[in-house]
Amino acid sequence: MNPALRHALGDGEQIGIRYALQIPQVAAGGLMGSRAGRRSGSSIDFQDYREYQPGDDLRFIDWGIYARTDRLTVKLYREEVIPHLDLVLDGSRSMNLEGTAKASATAKLSALLATAAANAQCTQAVWLSGEGFQRLANDTLTPSAWDKLELDSKRTLDQSFDILSPKLRRLGVRVLISDLLWPGEPLQILRRLRDGAAALFVLQLLGRDDATPPEHGNLRVVDSETGEESEIYIDSSIAKQYADNLASLQQSWADACRQSGAHMTTLIAEDFESSLGELEAIQLLVPA
Repeated sequence: MNPALRHALGDGEQIGIRYALQIPQVAAGGLMGSRAGRRSGSSIDFQDYREYQPGDDLRFIDWGIYARTDRLTVKLYREEVIPHLDLVLDGSRSMNLEGTAKASATAKLSALLATAAANAQCTQAVWLSGEGFQRLANDTLTPSAWDKLELDSKRTLDQSFDILSPKLRRLGVRVLISDLLWPGEPLQILRRLRDGAAALFVLQLLGRDDATPPEHGNLRVVDSETGEESEIYIDSSIAKQYADNLASLQQSWADACRQSGAHMTTLIAEDFESSLGELEAIQLLVPA
């Protein structure tokens, strides 16, 4: 793995010590965990009775009630849950543009969130897009031990979903980290990510040049997916058109997030640490 990215993971881990993931009321699902959930499960806390249904575990039948009433009744127990974080990372080349801090900020932000999740007693999984979605090597360990964080895919995020979707934990907290700078229908992606989640957060990570391109002069443009290069001259009208297009893209994502119940914010890679308050503002992080 790129040494600069490994260093950034370590930096993010140190920053993350100061935070904890904010766990929503509907916590991530899983049995025999550390928090009480709302569904019936297999912990030791008795919750209620209901009539036996085919397929119920026979161990939970109350034979005392059966002896008195000749009715099969099962005991329900309150489920204990382990909160879970699924990090979904855009692994496309646009997240690793030369001359920007996007790649290192992606690593820092991912490590920060994973560390904050650990502080909140959450499990975690890190999904990287490419030829489909794959788990990052060693992603259950501390971020400094992660491996194969490569931001070099020619696939856009929606193309990766079509090849192989990530296997996201039911009722988990899900965080998408991407620059969102690719054509596609935001609502389609968000519905896939939101389905079964306790909460979904969309973090748009832009380089400073993504957000505010130069207003005048020649600019070499490289298509991050195809590698195709072209030269364009930037004047005030083109700069305004770019700004309008970016604003329209961001608005389409913001509208789709509202429609799907997701939370969205935009971070500038070069101003990473000074913008962490945005993650508290959208109720993703709280001070540890």
